[in-house]
Amino acid sequence: MSTLRPLSFSPSLLLSLSLSLLFALSASAASSPAAPKRPNVLFIAVDDLRNDLGALGAAHARTPQLDAFAATARIFSHHYVQVPTCGASRTALLRGRYPSEAAHVGNGGIATTHSTWGDANLPAWFLRNGYRTYALGKITHHPGGRTGKLWHDGPEELPGAWTRSWIPQTPWNEAENIMHGYANGVPRTPGKTPPLEAHAGPDSAFPDAWIADEAVKNLRDLSASSEPWFFAVGFFKPHLPFAAPKRYFDLHDPEKIPALDPAAAAKPAWPSTWHASNEFRKNYGHAGRDPDTDPAYTREVRRAYAAATSYVDAQIGRVLEALKTLDPAGNTIVVVWSDHGLLLGEHGIWGKHCLYEHSLRSPLMIRAPGLAQPGVTSAALVETIDIFPTLADLCGLSAPAALDGRSLRPQLDRPATPAAKPARGFWTDGQRTIRTERWRLIAARAADGSPQFELFDYANDPLETRNVAAAHPAVIRDLLAQLARLPEIPAPATKASKKSKTSAAPSPL
Repeated sequence: MSTLRPLSFSPSLLLSLSLSLLFALSASAASSPAAPKRPNVLFIAVDDLRNDLGALGAAHARTPQLDAFAATARIFSHHYVQVPTCGASRTALLRGRYPSEAAHVGNGGIATTHSTWGDANLPAWFLRNGYRTYALGKITHHPGGRTGKLWHDGPEELPGAWTRSWIPQTPWNEAENIMHGYANGVPRTPGKTPPLEAHAGPDSAFPDAWIADEAVKNLRDLSASSEPWFFAVGFFKPHLPFAAPKRYFDLHDPEKIPALDPAAAAKPAWPSTWHASNEFRKNYGHAGRDPDTDPAYTREVRRAYAAATSYVDAQIGRVLEALKTLDPAGNTIVVVWSDHGLLLGEHGIWGKHCLYEHSLRSPLMIRAPGLAQPGVTSAALVETIDIFPTLADLCGLSAPAALDGRSLRPQLDRPATPAAKPARGFWTDGQRTIRTERWRLIAARAADGSPQFELFDYANDPLETRNVAAAHPAVIRDLLAQLARLPEIPAPATKASKKSKTSAAPSPL
């Protein structure tokens, strides 16, 4: 039998083989595609914008930038917020959950309850998962995310969630003037200054132009980043006052502003959750005019709102155009969302702070890389709480287990996909609503504590002009049973607590 002898290699041969192997491995690595970068997220929030966009069927609207974006996105025509006031709606957005305590239906909910959230909030979740997170303008309730008197000082509203949260430096100093002021930061005088202004000056006389400038600058910086980013940009208009450069007023012929149907404009004749429009009537002066009784003033106010909408549309367009230039590969998810709608005379109300359709329904549009059938509208009932799980899903992240929202990927993939659930809304004093494709039930309590119901049948009454609760007790029982699946929100313990930030009472924002 022959004996196997061990192979022997010269040192030079071993070195040559090692170098060849190393070269082969390097070449293989170079030829393999790099792992794709996770998509970025540009989240655009608009304040008090109702569904008055051309893309949503408003013939009088002049919103070319958002309409052009809609042609590339999924439009959700029946998106509903959880609470019809700024801070509370944003609380639901960031938590991805329905309100569960009194503070969650007030504007102070983020500042007073965030300590119980952990990182189960939208920006903190993305931060935890390797994203850099930015908030510019009004994303939480306080512009810039600070809770001090001047809004650019004081404690953070949502600590630990943002890589950076800020508002642009303007000549107007106080953020409160930026939010509620007129051209060039002139502050409002409650009860005296008017609710509208057509200013003969440039776009930069109002803060949203500054927001757009800063957003474009930050996008330019982020375009060089190797890390994925989540950038939230919050605009102020068309929130009161309805103020904008005059050229945006000139886009709207007062005679072509649609008049309200008299039945839709009437104060409800039944026991209802109607309110007196204090934000509009008491925070601003009207020189003895009343839009409920003065048709010319009605048109002026509605035209001013349309002008403010056109103004913010132009600013958003600048941001979207910059993104197109800086991200030619289209690796950015873009969301356009409004924190609630607004009644412009419907039900005799000028404002939000109620559970009627125009108060809770607002624009939502989502564009994602590889979106099927862009520009097609989904009529599915969707909610603000669905945005958190949707973005997590689109970015390949697991979502916190406790979220109430559902991913909208099915509607993004196939716009005809029906809703996964009804839409629910909440307001102070225990008021609740549930919206299905056909019905809306508003459940409240009368002054004597007895149950009070408003039921609207959209199949036969899309303008909510008739309360048909008495005729449909079985429908009410079914809808109440669905509402009962969520626990009731505890009322503030005392009258004093109701006035505090931790209560369900709204601030005049």
